[in-house]
Amino acid sequence: MKFLIKKEDILKELQLLQGIVEKRNTMPILANILIRASEEELEITGTDLEVGMKTHFPASIEETGSITISGKKVFEIVRSLRDGVDIKFQDVGQSKMLITAGASEFKVVCLPEEDYPQIPEPKFEKKILLPLEKAKEMIDRVFYVITQEQRYYLNGALMIIKEGSLEFVSTDGHRLAYTSLMVENMNIENEIRGIVSKKTLSELRKFDDDKVEFDLDENNLFFKVKNRTIVSRMIEGKFPNFEAVIPKENPNTLTVSRDELEDAVRRVSLLSTERSRGIKFNLGKNQIMLFSSNPEIGEAKDQVEAEYNGDELEIGFNSQYLLDFLGAVKAEKVCIELKDENSAVLMRPELEDDIKYVYVLMPMKI
Repeated sequence: MKFLIKKEDILKELQLLQGIVEKRNTMPILANILIRASEEELEITGTDLEVGMKTHFPASIEETGSITISGKKVFEIVRSLRDGVDIKFQDVGQSKMLITAGASEFKVVCLPEEDYPQIPEPKFEKKILLPLEKAKEMIDRVFYVITQEQRYYLNGALMIIKEGSLEFVSTDGHRLAYTSLMVENMNIENEIRGIVSKKTLSELRKFDDDKVEFDLDENNLFFKVKNRTIVSRMIEGKFPNFEAVIPKENPNTLTVSRDELEDAVRRVSLLSTERSRGIKFNLGKNQIMLFSSNPEIGEAKDQVEAEYNGDELEIGFNSQYLLDFLGAVKAEKVCIELKDENSAVLMRPELEDDIKYVYVLMPMKI
């Protein structure tokens, strides 16, 4: 195998693959990427067995072939070279690849191609196109709730595609984020549900284009953006019944400036206990009193003006969970709907944009 390519043409692809290749070194081959040179283009693949990515792009191919090489090292080498240079890659035998650019020369040890795991091939026959930029906004609003624990079905977000809409839901057992978007002309015969891993969602956020093409088989989800395809093993397990968790009748309503509430929560949480991060809200006419206490440090109070319709109420929250929501909301004001100090609280932007967004948070005893 031998090919020539400009630094700029390969660097971005190698950079994207850094988020895919295995870093824990459980299997040495998973730290490598597979490079295939055909007559007209390069194809580069990376995988950790759960998430894989393939990218293909033009290059000046002198000899076809394939080889696997350290994804991290080849990226660091290419990145270190001067901008605008032509880089030559050549398989020189004895499981080594020679990389040269001007006077710079690197000889990198490789592993056999036949040891590299097979990645499922998508067909993209369903022709399902999703709006990528809107999907990325939706992912941002559920991403911070995704946990990493033994209940695998919580290690990703539930994606629901049906005729006319796209939905993402995530929960960690203490809180839930739900977002939906109306999407026209998808031609979906049957509703599609699949749990998408956090890593896959993280990689999708790095892509830029108008559309992402989607497909699936029995075990995998496929996302294609331009010349790049992500292959994601579907997370097994039954996602919780999120519809039953979203409160329907919370009569006490609070409307408040997002920025003012975020600043006050951040200040008061400075003296909350490190383990619980708990702060207390006292809700009364047109104001919120915020309070935190830590016997070892002291206590903090603050006050925010708000529109409140309901009974006087004292309720506790994990301050970080509040800050996560307030950081994800773009609206000037947020609406908080409450029932009592023990029931789930519903939070949302006061004014909806084209993406519907609700956040459900369980209160805590303080």
